[in-house]
Amino acid sequence: MMSVEAILRSKGRAVITIGETATLEAAARLLDEHGIGALLVTDESGRLIAVLSERDIVREMALNGAAGLNRPVAQAVTQALVTARPEDRLNDLMVLMTERRVRHIPITDDQGGVAGIISIGDVVKVKIAEMEAETAALQAYIGT
Repeated sequence: MMSVEAILRSKGRAVITIGETATLEAAARLLDEHGIGALLVTDESGRLIAVLSERDIVREMALNGAAGLNRPVAQAVTQALVTARPEDRLNDLMVLMTERRVRHIPITDDQGGVAGIISIGDVVKVKIAEMEAETAALQAYIGT
C-alpha cells in the first residue's frame, strides 16, 4: 500500500503559504497565480495554523459580499487543522479526508514543519494509476 511519503516524492513538496493577516483578495490572487485550490496559512512566526481553500473564500463572499475580500485570511479559515504524517498510508489519508470533509491535508514532519500537501486530486490520481496497473497485470495473467 502506498504511503504519503511516496506521493510526496512523486508530486513534490512545494507548498504555497500566506500569512494570517493577509486579505482574502491576496489569497485569491495567489490561488489563481499558482493554479491551486488551497493555501497553507501561517502565523507571524511562520508556524502552520490553518488551510484556506477556495470554498472558504466563496463562503466569505456569500456571507459578506465583495467586502469579504478585504477580510483577513484568519477570519475565513476552518479552525480545526487536519494534518497527516509522511508514514501514513494512502487509505488512511482517504478515510481522514472523508471523515473530516477536507480536500487538502498538510503533511507535517517530526519537528512539526510542513513536508508537503496532499489534495484529493493527488489521491485520485494515485488510485487511478493503481487500478490501471492492476488491470494490466490481470490482462497479462489471463493472456489478453
